[in-house]
Amino acid sequence: MNLLDQIKEEAIRYFTNAKGSHDWQHTERVYNLCMHIGEKENADLEILSLAALLHDIGREYQDKTNGEVCHAEKGAHLAREVMERYDVNKGKVEEVIHCIECHRFRGDRIPQSKEAKVLYDADKLDSIGAVGIGRAFLFAGEVGAYLHNVGVDIEKTEPYTKEDTAYREFAVKLSKVKDSMLTEEGKRLAEERHHYMEEFFDRLNREVEGDL
Repeated sequence: MNLLDQIKEEAIRYFTNAKGSHDWQHTERVYNLCMHIGEKENADLEILSLAALLHDIGREYQDKTNGEVCHAEKGAHLAREVMERYDVNKGKVEEVIHCIECHRFRGDRIPQSKEAKVLYDADKLDSIGAVGIGRAFLFAGEVGAYLHNVGVDIEKTEPYTKEDTAYREFAVKLSKVKDSMLTEEGKRLAEERHHYMEEFFDRLNREVEGDL
């Protein structure tokens, strides 16, 4: 079994109790997006592969604490332990750690390397478009939120509450994702996915308000 397959097996174990909005399927989609964008950006695909497979292994810790633990920081710590067990080159370990530490949309770390920028974009792309909408509703269900809350002041709502709906996620975060993309291919893909979300939530608002 090669290194990537071994790392993949290790990573999967961290998703045994994962919620649907951030399960192993999310990691697989991000990995595929990383490979697509990484080829176009001439990124180091080995570093990118490791980073993609390990980027969310700290997610369970963030979910258990309702966001008090940063999954990017925790994941970077865990990823270092995993890679050191398999004697991954120290230089590559640091490159992968950088990618993981700064892949979060709400984080304050800025991706510097080409690989970190690709992982950031791939992770964000999976949060928008049709998949992003589906994940937003999954997360809302996980925290017990309403189906919709178009009539409330979004700025006065709180995460991990009944008001943390898919629409709130769109208004607070997802609508801003396309403008945060760091690679040319990421920007191109984000434009289309963003447009799809705008049409969906406009339609949802109209249906909920009885505008038939």
